[in-house]
Formats: sequence, structure tokens, C-alpha cells
Amino acid sequence: MAPPGAGTGPAVGLDVGGTKTLAALLGPHGEVLAQTRLTTELGREGVVASAAAAVRGVAQQAGVAVGDLVGVGVGVPGLVEPEAGTVRHAVNLGLDGDPTPLAALLSGTLGGVPVAVENDLNVAALGAAHLADDDRPVDLAFLALGTGLAAGLVIDGRLRRGEGGAAGEIGHVPVDPAGLLCPCGQRGCLELYASGSAVSRLWPSRTGRPAPLELFEAAAAGDPAARVARRRYASAVAAAVRMLVLAVDVRHVVLGGGVAQLGDPLLDAVREALADEARTSRFIESLHLPERVRLAPGRVPVAAVGAAVVGQQAAAARALAFSAERTNPNGA
Repeated sequence: MAPPGAGTGPAVGLDVGGTKTLAALLGPHGEVLAQTRLTTELGREGVVASAAAAVRGVAQQAGVAVGDLVGVGVGVPGLVEPEAGTVRHAVNLGLDGDPTPLAALLSGTLGGVPVAVENDLNVAALGAAHLADDDRPVDLAFLALGTGLAAGLVIDGRLRRGEGGAAGEIGHVPVDPAGLLCPCGQRGCLELYASGSAVSRLWPSRTGRPAPLELFEAAAAGDPAARVARRRYASAVAAAVRMLVLAVDVRHVVLGGGVAQLGDPLLDAVREALADEARTSRFIESLHLPERVRLAPGRVPVAAVGAAVVGQQAAAARALAFSAERTNPNGA
């Protein structure tokens, strides 16, 4: 008899944010069979309830019984302990500094389906790697351009968290020691210039629409000040791309997060900034940075897909452990 959730099979992934929960169901071969979106309820009970509703909804949509899932993966903001399945300091979800046993709570609500929990940025990187059109193990950085700035790393097809979980936190690398004061206590951190919040400082919204959208529209319409601001912002994002490639030499840097919803206009601006920098450095030119940058796929919820991959990987690990135990029950 195999343990619950053993082997390759369908898994659900959840990207739980402060306003919405995105769900994706992956089939046994990694194909996206269904996806859905629900409003997130806040607080411990609310997060678990909305997560469970998303799992049931996307499973029903795909015609899969919840009990037939090999696992559920959950991507959440905050400080995550993957082995314990807990999350804390997820302020946008109404979860405080006490560890919330999200994996255990959600598993119990779903009748015992195994649940794995991972940081939302890490699952986004795994999702981008899963969806990459590449027949080799992926070296990839998912650069999230949101309220802050950080990257998730997948090296040789495996998630790279780092010794203390800080791998990819390039937003807090100072690039101007005399620059603005960052909430982290340092001055001139990269996220002050390359995040979504940085766009609002460069070009405050005039109409209440997202500042990046207004900036790029104004620049495309020929506004000289907007063109200068767009160039400054694109150069800051280009610096983040360059930093990631020089640090870990990833094959691809995938732009995601709220600002990346601009699509090709953002990608073109960043590639142009990288090309401009290459003209003054043969070394930078040799890295072919513009060709390494791409946008996160817009057709599917990338982080939810990555969370489903986490669910499938956890199921595979359980199956392997069970097989090893059956083969060598005494541990000899």
C-alpha cells in the first residue's frame, strides 16, 4: 500500500495574496488543467478558508476529486519555514509574528491532503522555470517588481534559498551610499530606484491609475519629462538584471510583479537600457544581457503554478522516503 499522495499525479498550487488567492491545478505531466481566482479572507481562519475554497473550486473545474490530489502547494508572503509548514509576519494576510501552522490547518480542512508551504517569491521562480521553453535544467531569476524588489532563484532546476533564506534579496544592496533612506536602515538601496514604489516617486499618478501605466503612456506620447523618468527607471531595473547575472550567471531573468504587467513596453525599455550599457563595456556586451531578459507568462498565474510544483515535489519526496523505508525497514 502506498502512502497518501505518493507518486506523480494532479496537484493544486495556491498563490495567496492580501486581496486575492490564485489557484492552478497541474496534471500528472505538469500541464495546467485549470485555474481560478478568489478573494482572500484575512486572519488565520480566513486564509485557511479561502485557500480551501480555492482548492475545491479549481479541482471541481478540472473534474478531479480533492482526495485524488497528490498534494497542495501554497505560496505566501512573510517568513516561511517550509519544513514546519508555518508562516509568520505575513502582515498583508493578517498573520502576526506567531507561527501559523498553515500546512497542518489546510491539510486538516481538506481531509488530510498533504500540504507544503513556500515563500511566494520562491514559488514564482519555480513557476517561471516550469513554464520556461527550455530542454535543459533551468538557471533562472524571477525579478519581482512590486512594492519592493527581490528575486527568486532557480539554479540547475532547483530552488536556491541560501543559508539564511536571503538569496535573491538584491533590493537591499546599496547602490548609492548617499541616497534615500531605506526602511531597512541602509541608504540608497536598489529597491528605492527599481521597485514599483520607485515609479510612484518618479512619476506620481495624476488620475488614480497605476503610476507605471501613466508614466509609460506619457513617455510613449512624447512627454519629455516622462521619457527621462522612464529611462531612469529602466536603467535601475537593468542594474538589477546585471547584478543577478554577475552574481549567479542565470540564463534568464524573468520580470514579474505589478510593474511587469506593462508588458512589452517595459521589456523594450529595459533591454534598451542594457544595450546602452553594453556599448561602453566589451565585458558587459559579451554577457548578452538584453537576450537574457524576458517577461513572466501572462496566460497563467505563475506563482500558483510554482506552488503546484512544490506540491508535486513534496509528494515525490514522500514516495521516495516510503520506498526507502519499505526496502530497508530497520534502517540498516
